[in-house]
Amino acid sequence: MTKGKVIQFRRGRHTIHERHFLIEIPDVKTKEKAEKLVGKDVVWKSPAGKIINGKISSAHGNKGVVRAIFEKGLPGQAITTEVEVK
Repeated sequence: MTKGKVIQFRRGRHTIHERHFLIEIPDVKTKEKAEKLVGKDVVWKSPAGKIINGKISSAHGNKGVVRAIFEKGLPGQAITTEVEVK
């Protein structure tokens, strides 16, 4: 199990995908390493103890950032918080 950090929503110029988030994992610095994580489960825990599950869907860019899709949208306060990658 590794820790990751929620960076931002997946977004375009005019749209935000509420369930899609970009996650940075400290040990992953290349696209090849990020692609090995596709299919792994991601868990975000709120300060109140609520758990929201997600799954890594693909790599995002060339610097090792991954894209995760969650069951429900995370709140905006989830940005810059930790997630667990299983």
